[in-house]
Amino acid sequence: MALQDNGTEGRPEGTPEPYTTTSTAATAVAIADERGVITGWSEEARSLLGYTAGEAVSRPAADLLASHLPPSALRRLAEHEPWHGAVPARHRDGRTVDIAVRACPCPDRDGRTQWVLTASVPDPPGLPEDKDTLLGELTLSQLPVAVAFYDQDNRAVGANDVIARIMDLPEEQIRGHRLMDFLPSPAYDEFTELQDQVVRTGKPVHVVRHLRAPGESRGRFWSVFLSPLKNHLGQVQGSSVALLDITEQYLARQRLLLVNEAGNRIGSTLDVTRTAQELTDVVVPRLADYASVDLLEFIHRGEEPPDGPPRGPVTMRRTARQADTDALLGIMLRLGSTVAYPASAPTAECLATGRSAVYEVNDSSMARWTAQDPERATRLLRSGAHSVMVVPMRARGVTLGSVFLGRTRHPEAFAQDDVLLAEEITARAAVCIDNARRYTRERITAMTLQRSLLPMTLPCQPAVEAASRYLPAGGRAGVGGDWFDVIPLSGARVALVVGDVVGHGVQASATMGRLRTAVRTLADIDLPPDELLTHLDDVVIRLSCEAAADADIAGDIGATCLYAVYDPVSRRCSLARAGHPPPVVVTPDGEAAFLDLPASPPLGLGGLPFEAREVELPEGSLLALYTDGLVEARGHEADERLGTLRRTLARPAQTLDTLCDDVLATLLPVPPDDDIALLLARTRALGAGQVATWSLPPEPVVVAQARKQATDQLTAWGLDESSFVTELVVSELVTNAIRYGRPPIQLRLIHDGSLICEVSDAGSTSPHLRRARTFDEGGRGLLLVAQFAWHWGTRHAAQGKTIWAEIPLAA
Repeated sequence: MALQDNGTEGRPEGTPEPYTTTSTAATAVAIADERGVITGWSEEARSLLGYTAGEAVSRPAADLLASHLPPSALRRLAEHEPWHGAVPARHRDGRTVDIAVRACPCPDRDGRTQWVLTASVPDPPGLPEDKDTLLGELTLSQLPVAVAFYDQDNRAVGANDVIARIMDLPEEQIRGHRLMDFLPSPAYDEFTELQDQVVRTGKPVHVVRHLRAPGESRGRFWSVFLSPLKNHLGQVQGSSVALLDITEQYLARQRLLLVNEAGNRIGSTLDVTRTAQELTDVVVPRLADYASVDLLEFIHRGEEPPDGPPRGPVTMRRTARQADTDALLGIMLRLGSTVAYPASAPTAECLATGRSAVYEVNDSSMARWTAQDPERATRLLRSGAHSVMVVPMRARGVTLGSVFLGRTRHPEAFAQDDVLLAEEITARAAVCIDNARRYTRERITAMTLQRSLLPMTLPCQPAVEAASRYLPAGGRAGVGGDWFDVIPLSGARVALVVGDVVGHGVQASATMGRLRTAVRTLADIDLPPDELLTHLDDVVIRLSCEAAADADIAGDIGATCLYAVYDPVSRRCSLARAGHPPPVVVTPDGEAAFLDLPASPPLGLGGLPFEAREVELPEGSLLALYTDGLVEARGHEADERLGTLRRTLARPAQTLDTLCDDVLATLLPVPPDDDIALLLARTRALGAGQVATWSLPPEPVVVAQARKQATDQLTAWGLDESSFVTELVVSELVTNAIRYGRPPIQLRLIHDGSLICEVSDAGSTSPHLRRARTFDEGGRGLLLVAQFAWHWGTRHAAQGKTIWAEIPLAA
């Protein structure tokens, strides 16, 4: 018989009585694992019971029986001993078929027991006993499994026609020889050793190997069963070798494993280049010996995709590549290289049609392409590829690029199953790349918006020396709503502001831009910090109401803010905060401390007051304003990070830019979870030689005196060429203060890069421009001031107001 039962002579008690068969039908063969689940199913098994391989594989063998096995059979199977007997089976059409079954155990390469099951329909009883030999010979010759028998010296004593065919030798030449005699290749040395092991130990062995038999044109995957042949005393008399071709099943399983691996490995990040590289890493070397991914330029430029697939010549960028040898990798184009494909190139045709294609190197399409591109032809020839595949990469109706795969060491050309596998993997990668493209585009849009809303450079002004840093959030958070600003104010003063809008993305950036504009507008009218935050709170409440009415905007709008105004003349700084971390002040002697400001609620709550505090800062003091992303991080205590910030700011640094970098390097060893804005300002002071102040009585005759004092001061400063404009401005402003204001009246000139003229009085009435009529005697003063001054305006104090004008200095 083709599959022996390891000796049925001396049958243990309880084994079913032997039977004989005379059916000339081919014997059905099936393979079951140690759990009794079918893992292999032959065509003859389908003919016998009607089940296809797809219906039988993965089902318990017991499901195909019409009744339970006898206890004696179950006992022998549990003890991993061979068994044979007649059992009723259930045909696919529902009828019962009596079959003769032989079950032979054989361990696989992992040591688990597999069962080789042979079955046939027994002939009616009463057939002559001399047919046993004939049936054995028929079974051996007609068994679709390659089977051979060997003696104790591992010399062949019999083989069926399948063995003879795959060995490309007649049975007569196989008999009496060992495997090494007609298979001298080192690939078969293992089987000689395994045969010796089986004869020596008496234990069966199962292995799966990829081999090309002498009679086969290509390699196959074989499930090889090596079993000992024992007599009735249990003595090993020889061995048998059975080979089952499992190429299709093996390759199908490997394809499923590769698809599953692709799903797990591709798309681990929202990065286009990383995703493309993961694709090539998956397919090499299991599907191809080398692979490359070329993506269209619009992906890297962050543009919208063109309409329809590209036609004609196409230009792409080499985004990823992989090869199973360094030499082959060195031949391929460098990453980032621009690749131009003519219309006749297989890649261009693939993108135009949207269909994958397989080419042999000597195909006419390849010949036309290489004729137009000698450099590419040289690379292809040097690679040694004999079969190539081009797969278009498309997702959501958009063509993204192509995948090029080549085989050099794989002996087989790409088949249709390989094309389907490559398309499945490419489709998964295409969706991930398209997601990454969309994410990148949204992130670029948000960051462009945010950076356009943040100050490109800090303005030059006399009050402070400033430096700043903005760092967007890392990971999935994206851009956010942090902002900072340095706003020059009248009287050489400066406003410093840092804010943080709740949330991330384009919506947060847009809200940040609106709040920054609102702060600048409120700063222009010289509101104190607490009043400015009150008005800003109203702005946030209004924005929240607008957002609540828009279904496309999720969540409430909230923000925090810190606003400070520093006067370099008085060296006093007024600050107020709305739910924001307190600033750090570092005195010139290096002592750093957090400024104790009144705690106020975040913006957007409404109805709660904001309080300001005024402090005097020595010249050269450092003021550090920041957002909470700098001091809040997962896994770290806030107090610990605040202490680190304070100590870092206290360390000496050559420049403020260097100190900004030191702070970020110390507190942010990894990309931050939230946006970060950092603003450092070192205070300056205007000395007595830069400021001139006069108290004026409320009498009209003092106007001439004020003009004289101003021109004398300009002469002292060396600004005689600006005297005419300064006299005019001083005359008009002092006259208005005397006529419409209330005493006391004060005139102040400030010189630091520009000339500022200020006139203060105790009145609250604000002047305004008006168009004087032809016969009006007044109404032209402020118009002249506006014409000759760069800027002018009014700011109010707790008592009174100040009218100021910035006068251009002559070249």
